[in-house]
Amino acid sequence: MKKVISILVIALTFTVIGNAQETMKKDAMMKDGKAKIVSLEQTKGEFTQKTITLEEGSYVFEISNNNVGHKVGFVLAPKSNPDAHIKTAYVTKAVENNTKGTSNTTTLAKGEYVYFCPLNPTPQYTLIVK
Repeated sequence: MKKVISILVIALTFTVIGNAQETMKKDAMMKDGKAKIVSLEQTKGEFTQKTITLEEGSYVFEISNNNVGHKVGFVLAPKSNPDAHIKTAYVTKAVENNTKGTSNTTTLAKGEYVYFCPLNPTPQYTLIVK
């Protein structure tokens, strides 16, 4: 019994440390002024945010999987060529059910973009950079 409790304590410790490191990483991105976080939520078959308007700059996309029931992803591409995915905007790994994931820092210039999830799947939504 002591062995089982010890294993659970160790697993919980690693989980807490991992979450703390992720929070520190996000806080550092916000403080250095280099990237702003754009939080998006996916539910079954759709994003809850249908249109986004941003200023030119660097962003990290934080994707929440709100009870979709399977992993989700994130794709961002120029509206003029939806097949030209911006790879830095991909989440760093598929987002498990009822968790969040983030992309790498992505710099966006003025223009129109589309975003969608190829795993959920969702329609293409509009992201405008002014």
